[in-house]
Amino acid sequence: MNAIKSILVMMELELRRLKHDRTEIYFRAIQPMLWLVIYGPVMGSVKAIPTNGVPYTDYITPGVLIQSTTFVSIFYGLMMVWERDVGILKRLLVTPAPRYSVVVGRSMASGLRSLLQVFIILPVAYIIGVRFLPNPLYFVLALGVIFFSSGGFASVSILVASFMKTRERFMGIGQAIIMPLFFASNALYPVNLMPPILRELSIINPLTYAVDAVRGLLITGDISKLYLDLGVLITFDILMFTLSSLSFRRIIE
Repeated sequence: MNAIKSILVMMELELRRLKHDRTEIYFRAIQPMLWLVIYGPVMGSVKAIPTNGVPYTDYITPGVLIQSTTFVSIFYGLMMVWERDVGILKRLLVTPAPRYSVVVGRSMASGLRSLLQVFIILPVAYIIGVRFLPNPLYFVLALGVIFFSSGGFASVSILVASFMKTRERFMGIGQAIIMPLFFASNALYPVNLMPPILRELSIINPLTYAVDAVRGLLITGDISKLYLDLGVLITFDILMFTLSSLSFRRIIE
């Protein structure tokens, strides 16, 4: 019960931060908007990528959503490095809260931040003509997938932060993680178009399963692989929560 309370407290703190300063979220929403407004229509006009009859901009919208929220999550560890430098993390570790609840709470707080970015991007996608399925249940499930997958990637960020001593090093590692994940997924093109090596990497890439789930729930209505997608993402989250909890103390050493 104490662990659940600690997780909720971490999420509440993140909501307070967002209430006072949402500038970062707004600026980070610019890049995914450019993907939708410029890249999508241009590539769609070429008609070189098979999307099973789905307009190309519609096809990439779930991938752009996941990429943008993953970007937010991967760089969430940067805040942890800053909090270590100013001494906030040391204060957290002397509280009765279990270490894993601090990690899970911080990761889920990143999920909240990601959802805010989603609600900025979705109206833009709708305005430019992306057709979403009119199914409220599917929409809520898609938000859940984004929320929990963002939490898993935030745990990856915390794990990386536990080995990085400076914010500059962390920035470099973050960039090196996010772009390969994005291009080795089905965010911009079907998996069967990839070179064999990328195709194999996409099978173990959690971003692939997050995009597949959100695309089925928001755009195509094909949820035949939803159980597989959710199973992979749940396994990914549990694994990352565990590893980042074990390495969390390294952040302040």
